[in-house]
Amino acid sequence: MKSWMGWVAVFVLAALVPLFGPSGYVLDIGVNIMIYAILTYGLNVLLGYTGQLPLAHAGFFGIGAYTVGILTLKVGWSFWLAWPVAVAITALAGLLLGLVAFRTKGDTFAIFTLAVGVIIMLVINKWDALTGGNDGLNGIQPPAGLEALANSVGLKLSGGFYYLALISLALTVIAVARARGSVFGRSLIAIRGGDDLARSAGIDVYSHKLRAMMLSTAIAGFAGGLYATYLGFLGSAATGPIQTFTILLYLLVGGLGTLAGPLIGPALMYTLAQNLKGLQDYQYIVFGPLLVLLVMFAPQGLAGLWTRLTARRTPPPTTPPGKEVSSAGR
Repeated sequence: MKSWMGWVAVFVLAALVPLFGPSGYVLDIGVNIMIYAILTYGLNVLLGYTGQLPLAHAGFFGIGAYTVGILTLKVGWSFWLAWPVAVAITALAGLLLGLVAFRTKGDTFAIFTLAVGVIIMLVINKWDALTGGNDGLNGIQPPAGLEALANSVGLKLSGGFYYLALISLALTVIAVARARGSVFGRSLIAIRGGDDLARSAGIDVYSHKLRAMMLSTAIAGFAGGLYATYLGFLGSAATGPIQTFTILLYLLVGGLGTLAGPLIGPALMYTLAQNLKGLQDYQYIVFGPLLVLLVMFAPQGLAGLWTRLTARRTPPPTTPPGKEVSSAGR
């Protein structure tokens, strides 16, 4: 109960930000953090809960983004219709990948998914007639009615995008939290402890991994669709391995397998990256030592470190009067 009160407080405070009239730059950082947080939650489903390292995550982000871009620009669909279709397509693509990828294990799984991610990026980059190739897709429009709705409450379009991203993030957190607390989520955590151990408990490991892959890629497509309409332009760079490794960095910093980690990581690292824009060529010289220190002293990320510190401060439960049992009387 206390944890949910904390989440409610965080989202209420975040919802108040546009009401103070911040600059467009501040709102832009906020929207990007929330989009990348959604994407990081998707990666956490597989890596944090199931223990599988998928290196094609940015590819599915790109599939979701390009699906929205193509359907709105070339087919004339509304964003509100194209977005759920993009989520469904990425979930289906995740199923197809999982049918093959989960027949491999460990490093082979990671390498195979990395190859799939590179293939997705190359297809997007080379299929000029559909994706625009090197030129990308330009002119993707904001969601219909979003600007009018924002204006009706005294905000600009940037404020409308901020609230759309905030609602999307809240829905993602709720969905992931419910999944983690369900029998399905507990089965995934058992699989993380070892396939054979999970099978001995009666868990269908293969089908649970497939479902986790579908949930992970669906969340990536959800983030990608929001990214497409917010940015208005798409290029293949956002779908490549570098993007996947960036999201992996966010997750490691925030905390693998935690509910708060996928939000803490992007919030800290994206903000830090924006403040180090003048040192863009040297950002990873700063990030590298920070990541090493984090792995050494907080291997479970910042969320895990916070949990560990608060657990130390919590006093042990006291025994009620009259319940003590002396060692002599045993």
